[in-house]
Amino acid sequence: MRALGIDIGGSGIKGAPVDLEKGELTEERLRIPTPDPAGPEEVTGVVGQIVRHFGWTGPIGVTFPGVVLNGITMTAANVDPRWVGADACGLFSAAAGRPVTVLNDADAAGLAEVEIGAAKGEAGVVLMLTFGTGIGSALFVDGRLVPNTELGHLEIRGKDAERRASDSARERHDLSWDEWAERVEEYLRHVEMLFSPSLIVIGGGVSKKSEKFLPKVSVRTRVVPAALRNEAGIVGAAMAAAHL
Repeated sequence: MRALGIDIGGSGIKGAPVDLEKGELTEERLRIPTPDPAGPEEVTGVVGQIVRHFGWTGPIGVTFPGVVLNGITMTAANVDPRWVGADACGLFSAAAGRPVTVLNDADAAGLAEVEIGAAKGEAGVVLMLTFGTGIGSALFVDGRLVPNTELGHLEIRGKDAERRASDSARERHDLSWDEWAERVEEYLRHVEMLFSPSLIVIGGGVSKKSEKFLPKVSVRTRVVPAALRNEAGIVGAAMAAAHL
């Protein structure tokens, strides 16, 4: 079985059909820069463009970088504030011409990693963290998702953690990998104290460069890069659409 996964990020919106048994993209993904402004009309237009590009008529899952409750987007930290309170499910379904499942972007990535990736078969508390424009989080207890945790907004040194330790913060402050690793370690120690996870999975675009910073991070918990790298959100969105 296949489903179309579309992953909305702060810098790019990417999508591809997914083989749900293998957890693999069956066609080359299409990536379109996130519009500026990234309001509902602009973003839904891109989602519709991706659906049409693949000529898709099957299940569709779409991620959103914020809290999603019953298809309604409740926060919008890294996209246009007009998304707060929007009926994302209805908007995306209208753009796609068929029903769409909508979920938090990090939750989608976590679902993929728990199902077929770095956290497959892991018992206890597992934490997926995606480092990109912000910091996304997905919390699992014995494989069951606790949705919409948004741990990138925990306060570190008087600021949202993602303002210090996201990948965009690394680029914005022109930090070396060593300097950024110190900030990531400080953040991981904080979430480690709060949740005592058995495993932390690091995802997002920076996960494909994990060798540049993860060896410099020292925490009690085992920390591994996402097996699906930056495609985890696409795969997880497709899985959510098929499951629901």
